[in-house]
Amino acid sequence: MSFETSVSGIKAAATDLGVVGNNVANSSTTGFKSAKAEFGDLYASSLIGSVANEGGQGVALQSIRTNFSQGSIDFTSNELDLAINGNGFFQLSDNGEALYTRAGAFSVDKSGFIVSQAGHRLQGLPLDSEGAITGALGDIKLSTQLVAPQGTKTAEIVANMDSREVPPATVWTGNFNAFATPATQPDASMYNSSTSMTVFDDLGNPHVMSISFIKGTNNAWEARTLIDGVETGAATAMPFGNDGKFATADLPLKITITDWQPLDSTGNGNGAPLQSFTVDLSDSTQYGAVFGTSSIVQDGYTAGQMRGVEVDDSGVVFARYTNGQSQSLGQVILANFNNPHGLANAGSTNFVESYASGSPIQATAGSGGTGVIQSGALEGSNVELTEQLVRMIVAQRNFQANAQMIQTEDAVTQTVINLR
Repeated sequence: MSFETSVSGIKAAATDLGVVGNNVANSSTTGFKSAKAEFGDLYASSLIGSVANEGGQGVALQSIRTNFSQGSIDFTSNELDLAINGNGFFQLSDNGEALYTRAGAFSVDKSGFIVSQAGHRLQGLPLDSEGAITGALGDIKLSTQLVAPQGTKTAEIVANMDSREVPPATVWTGNFNAFATPATQPDASMYNSSTSMTVFDDLGNPHVMSISFIKGTNNAWEARTLIDGVETGAATAMPFGNDGKFATADLPLKITITDWQPLDSTGNGNGAPLQSFTVDLSDSTQYGAVFGTSSIVQDGYTAGQMRGVEVDDSGVVFARYTNGQSQSLGQVILANFNNPHGLANAGSTNFVESYASGSPIQATAGSGGTGVIQSGALEGSNVELTEQLVRMIVAQRNFQANAQMIQTEDAVTQTVINLR
């Protein structure tokens, strides 16, 4: 029986060496989690229980326990490289089978799905453009379609009118039209200052809107607007108070554009519908300083093609478009387990749930006990090489010691056989 005892020791040492070797081999594998072989001693037993004064019968492997401690975070230049800082696993789908991993090296396949290096699809919740959940857990897919344009609905200009100005020498004649024959445009002598901005029709076509400011008497100004060189309507009164601001009763003070017909480069309708929008001037002032604008904003934009992807720390995937817009496409879901050590290893740094691990607890990043997601980073292997080399030496010595025990037992057996 002593031979079997030593053989079990050799097998245990060989298993330990195999586990250590696998750890060392994967010391640079993204998201790899080191493992440790755990052993238990063997004793003879009978129906009535353990036998008193019975010697041990060797050692047996009890489990290979995975160490799920945090690996180092290494930064990359790929926005779809994701690292979990804290607890949790990325959930993947392999043709419907749920897999769990800490390896966040993702990319986009030919169909637009976000996939792991093995082609397994990353799971998340679909979101609308406002970030509201619109469906159940599923594959996260990036749309390659153009994002629809939006016509200008509101705009805002914050400007200062120079209070030292005097009324212009020439009266604004009105009804200017760059496409008329002959073309008519306002002369610089008709206004004190002007600015311009780009606005968009409902088809996403850009148009230049110019606003001319004309000083009257008693701190009164007016604004005149042209879009693509065509005057859009009557003047907008801008009555400043003695403090250089608009009176509360006059707020909000807005230029209102009603039923504007977008034109093409020849002066004909470009196919876009009539459009109405406002330009808020409420925060403009009249002080003794040169004219200037501190803010010009509007909410329209043209159609856009996706040019990049971003992922925030809560796992929300944003698409960036060439028109400067961004849109939420989905939110990565993390899975946690009451007993992650019970997960079964599925290879390629993936795990599957088991009876011992329990069912996954799904949550968004940063909630439900899960960590946050770091975009543009990967979690490295948590293998500590120094520790593994020490374990290798110990396992090697155990192997050698058990082999020496077999040699000794063989010598004793030979001695007994040779007795006369």
